[in-house]
Amino acid sequence: MERSDRLGVERLSAGYGASVVVRDVSLRIAPGEAVALLGRNGAGKSTTLMAIAGAIRPSSGSVAIDGRPVEGLPSFRIARLGLSLVPQGRRVFPTLSVRENLLLGSRGGSRHGSLDEVHALFPVLAARASVSGTALSGGEQQMLAIGRALMTRPRLLLMDEPSEGLAPQVVREIGELVARLRRELGLSVLIAEQNLALAFAVADRVYVMERGAIAHESAAAAFRADASLQKKYLGV
Repeated sequence: MERSDRLGVERLSAGYGASVVVRDVSLRIAPGEAVALLGRNGAGKSTTLMAIAGAIRPSSGSVAIDGRPVEGLPSFRIARLGLSLVPQGRRVFPTLSVRENLLLGSRGGSRHGSLDEVHALFPVLAARASVSGTALSGGEQQMLAIGRALMTRPRLLLMDEPSEGLAPQVVREIGELVARLRRELGLSVLIAEQNLALAFAVADRVYVMERGAIAHESAAAAFRADASLQKKYLGV
């Protein structure tokens, strides 16, 4: 891994129990860069993000944030080093209010995020602070999941299928938000997606996964322009 990389993953393998889902995955993200991890259903995108974030333990390989090895650390310690995960399906806590869901993402110390900062990004979350998180629309729940991840003021944001189940206009708004976060906060972003419009809107580079391994890497613009590659790896 280059010392300047925000995220460096080398030959990462991981899975569940005896089942290995991803094998020898290597990728990198520079400070302030957005990278899309593409692939069909079951390609291993979510497992890769979960292993990077420490939600599952890698069976081999290395993960480093700003040059610091983190593989094998529990997820809360990795989060303290500047990584936040927006999980697939939002995973809003149904018995908690919008405000309480956001506060679950906060922690003490100099990097503590504030409700005011998240509310500035998502005014609807301020207006509906006292209602249950599951009373929100799908798009609002995605805003809540992203806002919760931002409460730690991460340097690296992992987003797992953020467009899932959302209307096209909301997907466009998410793309605009990612661009704003990069511009204003200098965030690095790794987004696992099947929605190519969103991936191409936010990403500088793409990796394509196939059967648990990286099958292709290129600039996002080059992949977007090559319909034969898209059909080969994604069937579109």
